[in-house]
Amino acid sequence: MTRVPSHLHAGRPAGMRWLLPAMLLATLLAAGCSVIPPSNVKSNARLTPASNVTRDLAQLPEPKARIAVAVYGFRDQTGQFKPSPDSSYSTSVTQGAASMLVKALKDSGWFMPVEREGLQNLLTERKIVRAIESPNEKGKPLVNLPPLMPASMIIEGGVIAYESNVRTGGKGASYLGIGASTQYHVDQVTVIVRAIDIRDGQVLNTVSVTKTIYSYQFSANIYKFTSFQHLLQGETGYTTNEPAQLAVREAIELAVIHMTVQGVRDRFLDLKNDEDINAPIVQAYLTESMSNLNEDAGAEGSLVRRRSLLADDLVPPVQPLVPASAAKVAARARAAASAGRDNGRPPDPAASTGTDAAAATGPVAAAGRSAPTTPAAKPGAATEDIFGQYWKH
Repeated sequence: MTRVPSHLHAGRPAGMRWLLPAMLLATLLAAGCSVIPPSNVKSNARLTPASNVTRDLAQLPEPKARIAVAVYGFRDQTGQFKPSPDSSYSTSVTQGAASMLVKALKDSGWFMPVEREGLQNLLTERKIVRAIESPNEKGKPLVNLPPLMPASMIIEGGVIAYESNVRTGGKGASYLGIGASTQYHVDQVTVIVRAIDIRDGQVLNTVSVTKTIYSYQFSANIYKFTSFQHLLQGETGYTTNEPAQLAVREAIELAVIHMTVQGVRDRFLDLKNDEDINAPIVQAYLTESMSNLNEDAGAEGSLVRRRSLLADDLVPPVQPLVPASAAKVAARARAAASAGRDNGRPPDPAASTGTDAAAATGPVAAAGRSAPTTPAAKPGAATEDIFGQYWKH
């Protein structure tokens, strides 16, 4: 039996003979684990997680009356696209901000969004409903199609800015081939929301909100010769990116909160209970908005009060526009149809079916169609304001 000369083992620890098999085993284990996805990567669909701002939005005090609002669009006005290697046609921010705004308005409990972004689809469906109505067919019930609800306010705005790498940084260290490092960068998105009174087109309030988007990366590596021709090399790490769409949603929700509480302070929105102006959540956001403008919020711990009723630029409270005469219009239509049958005349289809035109032109036009034998009166001082007949005092 041939023995290895002892001088070949000189200077080598006894445990080194097991190093190569151990490294080979570790490499195989690492290769086997690489085909197994990390935990929490694949999961079932769930509701979009709520942030602290989302919870504050749902906890606002109750309003005196919910205001119908219209959102025609909330566009991406940044003009920013994702950098390479992503597609040059992929935008940096979501294109569904209008849907986020509608949801935020509804979740606040203060507003009642009416469909305007897909208005053409809604009108097409209503035309289909009217087309299947057969008022001349006896015994067949008519489809009761009420007029569309008008909005008291229009909410406009958009995503106006997206800035990449507003702040970057990191740190790291390495010693004898063993090291670790961290890196981060901060992006910034800005949205602006404004409320418009449909009575005179006045901009009631404008709110601008900025949200940072934080990304973080950690990595560690080793590159070391354990012995002659024996190299140990490995690396690990992870990256965390805050979703941009969640940042946009949170910014929109915060803008809705500030628009609401500032509307209460400026008295164009009314609380159900006037004492709720002292609620902690309302006071916290009012103090934040006043501090942002370097306005004096009073001594520490003092409450922010509503504006004086004697202020010169005070806007009258926005009231919900409701088609209060819709029931009367329907009753007149049925009465006209009944009168036509009693007189031997065929019923008027326009008088016996729901009218979208009544929603578009107001109850004045609907009342005129319900009594076709009466000539329409010329608009005078008492009838010039069509919205006045919708206004709920």
